[in-house]
Amino acid sequence: MALSAAYASNINLLAYKQFHRVRWHDVTETTRRISSPRVSPAIVLKPRKFLILSRATAGEGGPAEFNPGPSATSKDIEVSNSNGNSGEGYIGLFVQMLGLDNNPVDREHAVVTLWKYSDGGKNFMDVIMKFPGCVNLVLSLLKSDSPSTCEAAAGLLRNISSVKLYRDIIAESGVIEEIAWLLHQSFLSLGVKEQSLCTLWNLSIDEKPRIKIARGDLLPLLIKLLYDEEIKVKEAAAGVLSNLSLSPCNHCNMVELGVIPKLANLFKSDAEGLKVIRKSAKTALLELSKDDYYRVLIFEEGLIKVPLIGAAAYKSFRPQSHSWPSLPDGTELERTSRSSRYGATELLVGFSVREKDISLEEAKINAIVGRSQQLFLARIGAIENDGRRSDSDSSLNQQHTLLPWIDGVARLVLFLELEDVSAITRAAYSIADGSISEHLRISFKEAGAIKRLVQLLSHDDKAVQEAVVYALDRLSLSYEVLQTIEAEGIVHPLVDIIKRGNASGSILEKILNILHRVIDPGKYMERKLHDKVASGSDKMAISSYNSLNRDVITRASGTSSMFDLISRERGIDSDVVKYLIRILKTSSPTLQTKIASIFEHLSSFEPFVTMLTISDIESGLHAVFQNLLLNGTQENVDNQLELNTLMAEEIGLAVAAASRLLTKLLNFEQFHQSVKTSHFQSVLRDVLRSNIPLHTKDWVASCLVKLESKSSSGWDMSDDPPIGLEVIVYDTIPRLVEQMTTPFSLESREAAAIELNQVISEGGVECSKAVTSAGGIFSLVKLIEEASGDGLEACLSILYNLSMDDENHPAMVSAGIVPALKRIVLSEGAQWPRALRLLRTLPT
Repeated sequence: MALSAAYASNINLLAYKQFHRVRWHDVTETTRRISSPRVSPAIVLKPRKFLILSRATAGEGGPAEFNPGPSATSKDIEVSNSNGNSGEGYIGLFVQMLGLDNNPVDREHAVVTLWKYSDGGKNFMDVIMKFPGCVNLVLSLLKSDSPSTCEAAAGLLRNISSVKLYRDIIAESGVIEEIAWLLHQSFLSLGVKEQSLCTLWNLSIDEKPRIKIARGDLLPLLIKLLYDEEIKVKEAAAGVLSNLSLSPCNHCNMVELGVIPKLANLFKSDAEGLKVIRKSAKTALLELSKDDYYRVLIFEEGLIKVPLIGAAAYKSFRPQSHSWPSLPDGTELERTSRSSRYGATELLVGFSVREKDISLEEAKINAIVGRSQQLFLARIGAIENDGRRSDSDSSLNQQHTLLPWIDGVARLVLFLELEDVSAITRAAYSIADGSISEHLRISFKEAGAIKRLVQLLSHDDKAVQEAVVYALDRLSLSYEVLQTIEAEGIVHPLVDIIKRGNASGSILEKILNILHRVIDPGKYMERKLHDKVASGSDKMAISSYNSLNRDVITRASGTSSMFDLISRERGIDSDVVKYLIRILKTSSPTLQTKIASIFEHLSSFEPFVTMLTISDIESGLHAVFQNLLLNGTQENVDNQLELNTLMAEEIGLAVAAASRLLTKLLNFEQFHQSVKTSHFQSVLRDVLRSNIPLHTKDWVASCLVKLESKSSSGWDMSDDPPIGLEVIVYDTIPRLVEQMTTPFSLESREAAAIELNQVISEGGVECSKAVTSAGGIFSLVKLIEEASGDGLEACLSILYNLSMDDENHPAMVSAGIVPALKRIVLSEGAQWPRALRLLRTLPT
């Protein structure tokens, strides 16, 4: 014991009395001192240049004070180096004292001494790591009953793991499992928690330990420690999570455990001493935001992802010296004081608008406050100048930062007013990404984004146009925002982009989305009816809109003044119609659906029908229907592969939209006289036989019935079955079978069986085959086990008809019909004679 104390005295004398006692900080402590928001423990430690002191400056018993004067002579340096080299010889003895066969007090004294020795820097840790087995001996002390021993062992591991050269050795020694066990113990001291977490912080720099930490039971504990009472513990936990987020494979586990709300709350906190925590939280959230779904979750926590555009981009910003706070539409607030020379009064009014007795909506107040704050930062040159000092900063590398939504919305709108093309483009994309909810869409509207975005549609740069179209498409999902977009005259610039003919498929799709929402006459009439009800001129309830809307549109279709109004406001002319028809012939099913829907709305007005007829809409419709047949959806073609579900859905929607358009155009004699309905009947029969979804076949069936009523009596239909029968076989029967199969209520399934029984009794053999082809046998057998009364009678009647064909017997038996029928017979209910008769027709 005395010997160890003597050794320790020598080590302390050499390491602490001859040198200025400055504790070596690893990266976890360095992070607290520097202002870079992304400082990970990946910084490679450099040997510290120790301060050589004159003996005259050293006090008795305590560490020497630093004397910056020239008192350290070359003789002093030589003596110091000599003594330091001799001190290294004692390290082996202290490592030996860590052995399991030594006294716990000696082991504690040894590990504490080595911990302090390792504070000297990398060179000192190199000496410790020369001894094999040292790490394992230190690791065994993590289970010591002494808190000081545990803290010293964890602290020594923390220091060693801060050196990249030794990080793998520490990670492979099992330290992660030991720390996981240690952190799950109750009544841990603050020092043990801090040193253990900082060790994990250092280890999580590398990919393999990072994944190991995230997949164990440490991750839930780390998230829980974010709300620890001690700031140092929260800092270390946030630092580990920040590093874990650098691996995308960890994101799912982190999000499922609820890390996003906790990190967002820490990032938004204004409490003192949380600077490091906020930076770690921001780094983690930015990494998680790379996933589209997780980005939405972050936005839901009141944060907006904002691009960093660089200070040079703000040079084009010229704020007015006297810009009194105003609403986005230009309405100024009432001036209650004289303007100041440099506009300070105006800014202060914007900051304190909540304190004024002003009758404004909350969204408008937030817009004023956010814009005032961003204008103030822009004036003083403080935007993107928040202490970043290194290119290794996380937000700088990713070129994004996070802001509370009020500031984020205002800053993105401010970017739109700059001249930098890159800044405008990135801001528009960020606005699109941020438009995830009605609240945020309206916030962008109140902040003045709509007017500027519509103006930017005429920008010369194609990238700007594409980004702006993307933003407007997302914003127009809100009906309130859509009204503002219409008022800004969006149709004309969108039509100009279409006329140029150089828009990509994705951009053209978004343009058509916007036009579809704007041109929709149902919405247009709904707005008019709503205005009438609100003004009291029309007492009709809004619930009666649907029936009244059809009458109004029918009457309006023959009114040239209505056509002139729509044409003037929408900017749709014959050139645009012809170009859209060309796209209709060659585009993807998604674009075909959009274009056909737009034409469907326009065809409510007779002048537009004339325009469509002259522009050869007939060929465009044929192209849509033929696209279905060319993509292999006909069931009667041998060796034809069926479409995958997604493709069948897309093509089915396009066919349904084209069928609705054709049905509507047939109401106008000028179109009916100019087309050959027989051609449409033939192709729509093939469409009806295809394997597109049933809900899209309903529109095809309706169109076929319309065509039959409009077809000329001279067309020979002798080679084809009646259209009504084909509609029943390929639409009605599959739909009823599907209704019996889906988990609807028992009453709904019984009603489908009753209707199906009626259809089969009138349709004959073709209808029976259609039931079998649609998989109706299994649905009927399952239903007879639950149905009763008329429903059970209908099921038994259908199955009896199907049993007349011997080819159906194997399917009926495999579906379990025999046991079901026996139960019905033994129950002696009202339908037991029918069940017995059916049972006798089946093979025994």
